[in-house]
Amino acid sequence: MNGEEGRRYAADAVPAAGCGVGDDGVERHPLEPFTPDGARLLMLGSFPPSRRRWCMDFFYPNFINDMWRIFGLVFFGDKGHFVERDKPVFRKDAIVQFLTERGIALYDTACAVRRLKNTASDKDLEVVAETDLDALLGRIPSCCAVVTTGQKATDVFTLHYGIKPPKVGESVPFMLGDRNLRLYRMPSSSRAYPMKVERKAEYYEKMFIEEGLKGQQ
Repeated sequence: MNGEEGRRYAADAVPAAGCGVGDDGVERHPLEPFTPDGARLLMLGSFPPSRRRWCMDFFYPNFINDMWRIFGLVFFGDKGHFVERDKPVFRKDAIVQFLTERGIALYDTACAVRRLKNTASDKDLEVVAETDLDALLGRIPSCCAVVTTGQKATDVFTLHYGIKPPKVGESVPFMLGDRNLRLYRMPSSSRAYPMKVERKAEYYEKMFIEEGLKGQQ
């Protein structure tokens, strides 16, 4: 990324939605941050897949991504809980309601990218502008923990805050002003990540219990 690009895109680094792909091949983030009142946890991915892979207009929209199956397993013991029964789409309204009730915010660590190949893989994303993470967390004063859900998101976040990346399933403390927060690194919900969805759910469940978002069994 050259200096001119960085200034142009970083000026709106927690962006409004719907910008699409520009003539320069740069794709702006199509969604606004989801930050329900009183959110205690912020989950950060890298960047959404291209629109043709979406089955709903929300985060983790690719039907073959298992994030909402992980949520179904953790909180309801049913990986199909947030899946429509008669068609291959997720139940967006149910997801939004659940996240709002639990106080879970969502966004990504990049707000502008170039796709180097026609894939949904993080390794084929060139980050043109990172999200203003300080400003994003400033919107969520009740947030006390952040989760990164993939390698690229972890790399961007830990480089920004100058902290050592935690191992998968573990957390490290970090500071934002006078706020003490924790960063958790979770396994990617992509099926390209070599782990069964049930095992991924175990990692997420442990984190949600530690953060008081799910009761002990």
